[in-house]
Amino acid sequence: MASSPHQGQAGGGGGWTAEQFWSLLDKADRRFARVRDLPIFGRREPEEYGKAFRIYTQLWRMQQEHRHRLLDAGLRRWQVGEIAARIAHLYYSQYQRASDTALLSEAFVFYHAVLDRGYFIVDAADHLAPTKHLRFLARFLLVALLLARRSDTVPRLAAHIRTLLDDSKKTLQEAEYKEWKHVVQEIARFLRADSLFMNMRPLRYSYAFDPAPDTLPTVPPTVKKRGLVLSDAMLCSYYHNEVKFTDITIDVFRMLQCLEWEPCGSFALSNGYSAHDESGQNHPNLLKDLRDAALPPNPLKTILYRPSVTHFLTVLATKCEELPSNGMMLIYLSAAGEVGPSGFCADTNETVVSSFNKFDISNVSTINVKEDDASRLWLGYSEGEEHVGSNCIYPCDLIPFTRRPLFLVIDSNTSYSFKSIHGFEKGETTAMLLSPSCRSSSLGFSGDSVRQIGSQFTMFLTAPLQAFCHLIGNNGVDIDRDAYKKAEELLSLSLNEWAATLVASSSLHPVWVEVLGDLLLRRLLLRFIFCRAAHSLFKLTYHKVDFLPTCAPPLPQSVDAESMLSQSCLLRVASFLGAANQFSFAEVTTWPEVDAEEATVANPSI
Repeated sequence: MASSPHQGQAGGGGGWTAEQFWSLLDKADRRFARVRDLPIFGRREPEEYGKAFRIYTQLWRMQQEHRHRLLDAGLRRWQVGEIAARIAHLYYSQYQRASDTALLSEAFVFYHAVLDRGYFIVDAADHLAPTKHLRFLARFLLVALLLARRSDTVPRLAAHIRTLLDDSKKTLQEAEYKEWKHVVQEIARFLRADSLFMNMRPLRYSYAFDPAPDTLPTVPPTVKKRGLVLSDAMLCSYYHNEVKFTDITIDVFRMLQCLEWEPCGSFALSNGYSAHDESGQNHPNLLKDLRDAALPPNPLKTILYRPSVTHFLTVLATKCEELPSNGMMLIYLSAAGEVGPSGFCADTNETVVSSFNKFDISNVSTINVKEDDASRLWLGYSEGEEHVGSNCIYPCDLIPFTRRPLFLVIDSNTSYSFKSIHGFEKGETTAMLLSPSCRSSSLGFSGDSVRQIGSQFTMFLTAPLQAFCHLIGNNGVDIDRDAYKKAEELLSLSLNEWAATLVASSSLHPVWVEVLGDLLLRRLLLRFIFCRAAHSLFKLTYHKVDFLPTCAPPLPQSVDAESMLSQSCLLRVASFLGAANQFSFAEVTTWPEVDAEEATVANPSI
């Protein structure tokens, strides 16, 4: 923001001058630029944040107390709006570092005030005004999406952006117009993927939908456990032409929320304003019940979009170095994979393991395995074979970081190659959830599905019942809400039964004992079991290994897809959605009983 040319004294007021405001505004611009360039990872908050907040708070107070004199001295409404928008952006930046949803809500309040007061209404005398307004709306839209305000605010902002761009077509330069046109198309694709069906319940852990911690089955006190908690997460997703908005892909968007706690009472609040919202009247108290002090802190999350491998490893190393003594790190990778020129093969694990041996100085044998022949995940475009190592991740890249407790979620067609990490850890056993290696177009999740609605595996981990509906061919448009609600209740019951079976198992690996102790990780694990059971028993993928997710270390057989428990749990959910005939259930005569209420609601054809 350039200084105003009007630098004269703004009349009376105890020696206060407009020059002081313009000087402070220039200083604030410099502070903001420094904050904008800071890395968004690291547990210590840089002092620049505090300095930027203080100076913008001072500016905001000054313009409130001396608004009329500043307007006479040349202050324009868009400059007031930009001060408020930058305060909102500072709150959002802090959320990116601290993962505190209260900071998101603070950003929302400032953005909402700027919108309602029309600070960025296009000024014909200012050719930059449309760009400022569009940038503000796009940033506000992202915050509204993260707060799940889908019923009113998100559609309202999307419509504002489309209308403003159409009205500004003659004002904007051709290249700039094309860029914003692309943004509008991105928004439309994103909102189609993040449909109302996907928002029937919060993706965050909510006490209104998820079981309270004190009601969950726990590991017996006789079982040795360290009490690890999920404290940090790295989220990285890249597919060519995938659904995304700014640098947040639809898969990362879902996983980001899944790793947070829903502030008590905020989901009902976030799903609509009063009828008077457009007029700016009768707004709810946006900060009401934002945070229950009893809720654990959200894990710190870092989002990386198309990072270079060196940047990815630098961030990972920093986060591992700062990991608390009782912390566990989650690494989420969703990307297309390749196994080199030889294509997919049955002995890929041997290839990957042999690549590990190259780092063993005690191994004197000659190994003729090229690194670029091993399975890998692409994190960006390849500009030639000579650059292959700069934009792809190999399983062995993660080996040095297994000195700390890791929880890997790999969503890729080469996810199975990461299973070979198991047994080669450098200190801590790594827990891994690995997606199927194949997707079938007959399931509604083809290889191109990530370009339409996101990954199936990630959807199962973040919105399991919605993913199940897509699996059976129901996109939620004509779904029976009563049956869906009952299926949601039965799914919750089934997840608890799987949890009870796990904690009672004598063969449960210690790493899964630790996972069950953290509610966010426990939820991912139980949803994985549901996903595995659904794919294992689904007729189109029945006994087809390539379509089944896997995990390492292995889970007890008592929760395998073929177990009576898993089949009965899946039958309950499928029955209420009228899809039991799409699954291959064993011919048994002693299914666990369903209560009378369930029997009356169940599909009569079952």
